[in-house]
Amino acid sequence: MSDTPLYLNPDLDLNKRLQDLLGRMTIREKISQLWHDAPGIPRLGIAAYNSWSEGLHGVARNGRATVFPQAIGMAATWNPDLIQRVADVISTEARAKYHAALKRNGKTDIYQGLNLWSPNINIFRDPRWGRGQETWGEDPYLTGTLGSAFVRGLQGDDPTHLKTAACAKHYAVHSGPEKLRHGFDAQASLKDLHETYLPAFKALVQDAKVEAVMGAYNRVNGDPACAHPYLLGKVLRESWGFQGHVVSDCWAISDFDGPHSYTPNPTESAARALKEGCDLECGCRYTHLLEAHEQGLITEEDLDRALTRVYTTRFKLGMFDPPERVPYASISPDVVGSKEHADLAYEAAVESVVLLRNKNNLLPIREDIRSMFILGPTATSVEVLLGNYYGMNGKLTTLLEGLIGRIPEGVRTEYRTATHVLHETEAHTSWIFKEAAKTDVVIACMGITPHMEGEEGESIDSAENGDRTRIELPEVQLNALRQLSQAGARTVLVLTGGSAVALEEVAELVDAIVFVWYSGQEGGRAVADVLFGDRAPAGKLPVTFPKRTEDLPDFQNYGMAGRTYRYSEVEPLFPFGHGLTYGQVELSDLQVPEGLQEDQSLQISLQVSNPGPHDITEVVQVYVRHTEAPFLVPLQQLVGFQKVTVPAGSSSTLGFEIAAEQLKAINEDGEAIWLQGPLELTVGTCSPGQRGLDLGATSPLTARIAR
Repeated sequence: MSDTPLYLNPDLDLNKRLQDLLGRMTIREKISQLWHDAPGIPRLGIAAYNSWSEGLHGVARNGRATVFPQAIGMAATWNPDLIQRVADVISTEARAKYHAALKRNGKTDIYQGLNLWSPNINIFRDPRWGRGQETWGEDPYLTGTLGSAFVRGLQGDDPTHLKTAACAKHYAVHSGPEKLRHGFDAQASLKDLHETYLPAFKALVQDAKVEAVMGAYNRVNGDPACAHPYLLGKVLRESWGFQGHVVSDCWAISDFDGPHSYTPNPTESAARALKEGCDLECGCRYTHLLEAHEQGLITEEDLDRALTRVYTTRFKLGMFDPPERVPYASISPDVVGSKEHADLAYEAAVESVVLLRNKNNLLPIREDIRSMFILGPTATSVEVLLGNYYGMNGKLTTLLEGLIGRIPEGVRTEYRTATHVLHETEAHTSWIFKEAAKTDVVIACMGITPHMEGEEGESIDSAENGDRTRIELPEVQLNALRQLSQAGARTVLVLTGGSAVALEEVAELVDAIVFVWYSGQEGGRAVADVLFGDRAPAGKLPVTFPKRTEDLPDFQNYGMAGRTYRYSEVEPLFPFGHGLTYGQVELSDLQVPEGLQEDQSLQISLQVSNPGPHDITEVVQVYVRHTEAPFLVPLQQLVGFQKVTVPAGSSSTLGFEIAAEQLKAINEDGEAIWLQGPLELTVGTCSPGQRGLDLGATSPLTARIAR
């Protein structure tokens, strides 16, 4: 008879293996495994394991890795297939680095594990929030669709083992202000919860089977998110059927007896979090669980429930199986930063570029130009490639390097910084703008940087604990553009950033604007290829660009009234879903049913034609509006989209099936209701509204469907 413990037998039922292992642990050992930095248990052959690792847009904070565009940039691709392939590469590199760390050290340190605490699927409700760059934008459906693709890529498709364990964060109602996050009580109605703040989490739990959910720092309607009876118990576990584990944001449970004043001491903080469903703590309060157990505040059953969830993930990651039984255990470190992965980073960067404005079709830049001037504070910046939560790579290509590598030989080219990103300097620079204006085209590389937005404590320039107080382009940069305009320059503005920038005056000073986000290691090459027409821009805004800061509601108000394209009645400068390309498709022959029965999905089709001489890649977007709702509903609601390439001179037929759930409206009690009365449908290349048409969007198709 074999002496192998049951928990090490990969042929047994997982539950039997778990129960066998838990039965061998002492109370102290069980508690220690609920810490993010879990010590080893040598007598059981368990290595020390740190659960804190990051994979937001590449393996982060662990040396060399492929650096993809920041999450908000990937959101601008509107391409779920691409996002899944990116996440698959991230998990491949995480696997390679994990096994290399184990081989070298016999354990994993922080950022070396397989629990990747990504994606961040909080709704980017306000452009002042510094961490909005980590999100997938302002729309719940887009966020849920792209976030689910990311999770599938991270976790893999093996029926038994996870490639890595993804984590949906920060649950819930969390999107600034950063300086208040440790003590803030976000007040959100049941309607806003279930219409805006929770749908993406629901999609990741039910559709993508995300393995972990991270609780936020803040309170929600009085209770801390990491010990929230309604959010963790009733919604996440009971209603959605979540089977994975819940982890706290780092040191969030310490806030219970700190800024929240929710519990009287650390012991009760730990007990409350565990009892309400937080299984794993990132922080230090769970070191008090032994005291909580001795005081009768928690039971061993409470510990076993949490440990079963945490260790289910570790078993699914293959940590207790022979390497030959784990399909991902043999991934070589040679794949990290490989050419194949770099090529995918390039594709993602190209697809993330959003052409906001193109006066007189200045772009693409003509091959017959004779002179060019490149200027601006972000042209040589590595930081604007990286964003935050980033890895590093020896082949980071700045905007200047990308442009110089692409400019045809024989084109006279000069470069000057010309202006600081934020602060005025004493240098005399007015001559630079006059000289620049003498060339055929000026490429002005400007925008915001990670020094100006980010997580609490990360940003150093003009940021309030990571958040911006104003969203306009800094005055020093705006003044440089004024001088270029006065000198008569033909200017292409290449803007970096992780969130919307108010560009009302800027749009009148330049001829073309491309927004390139924080574009990753291949950003310079990708942007240059788009500017010269080797690749056409195909990105779409995942957030609204307001005209001015004053158009925004109170930052601390979590009500959705007046926010995002779904509820704001203030005309934006650049609307959600906007993005131009080199050419324009035509939409026609929209086919819709005469009526819909309750809980029936909606099937539609249309023709997409390209009358021009070049292939076009376009995102066709479907929006609905409930025209006779008896309660407040969104002005428009994205319910479907497809990214399609239409060859020159040809047409394609697109079909959409919109799930019945997407056609319901959320009432004041947070319930999804099938309404009677007409449903207004709009299919276009931008969110509905006159502003999109004024900017060059294709004329949309509309229909009214009876219910």
